[in-house]
Amino acid sequence: MGSAGRQVAADWGENGMAGWTADLSEQVALVTGASQGIGRAVALELARNGARVACVARSVDKLAQTVDAIRQAGGTAEAFACDVRDRDSVEKTVEGVVALWQRLDILVNNAGVTRDTLLPRMTDEEWDEVIQTNLRGAFLFARAVSRHMMRARYGRIINMTSVSGLIGNPGQTNYSASKAGLIGLTRSLSRELASRQITINAVAPGFIESDMTRALGPALLEEAKKRIPARRLGTPEDVAAAVLFLASPAAGYITGHVLVVDGGMTG
Repeated sequence: MGSAGRQVAADWGENGMAGWTADLSEQVALVTGASQGIGRAVALELARNGARVACVARSVDKLAQTVDAIRQAGGTAEAFACDVRDRDSVEKTVEGVVALWQRLDILVNNAGVTRDTLLPRMTDEEWDEVIQTNLRGAFLFARAVSRHMMRARYGRIINMTSVSGLIGNPGQTNYSASKAGLIGLTRSLSRELASRQITINAVAPGFIESDMTRALGPALLEEAKKRIPARRLGTPEDVAAAVLFLASPAAGYITGHVLVVDGGMTG
């Protein structure tokens, strides 16, 4: 591991969240939806392993805790406000990151929203907002960063999908469609860019501890745990560990893959 990676790993503790380290020193990562939950955990984990991290969300203020945590541990991070649905905003953000650090090696498309309701009640706005944020946003960022990665002949793009994109979920036709679309985007783009040493993979979390799952209430959470062979909910750190592997040099021959992180729920 490079000196930057060793320093950050030491500050976080040698075992860190994943229990192992990858040498991402000198690399630059961009993580969307980095203000909380899985996105925050991913940003912290990549920084712990030496990457300089561009933390992206709609509001810079919401990113303050993530950026401060990385800096206090000896890492390097900057906050970027961006509406992932807007092409100009996305391209400005990518150009800003490249201007700051002269490269962009890793993209984690994590930003996402839910607007759950049964299909007969779902409004056009609820459909459009989820598709625009979860799927169009990933497309816009992948397109923008791929230009830089193709010139560098290296890159890692990781799309945050969901088990809902694999098996569906009642009340989530918009969300499940967006996440299934991400899987199609991942597999198609992996075939386009593999010859340039750019890998495109997806991570599909199951039930993960979050504000959204806590809102289900204790009874529903207990029922959910019964469906999970591991008998527990996952943590954001569990997902971050999977992202770290796919972002690392060790995963250089893995592309077009969907890595499911669900405690065995989908088999």
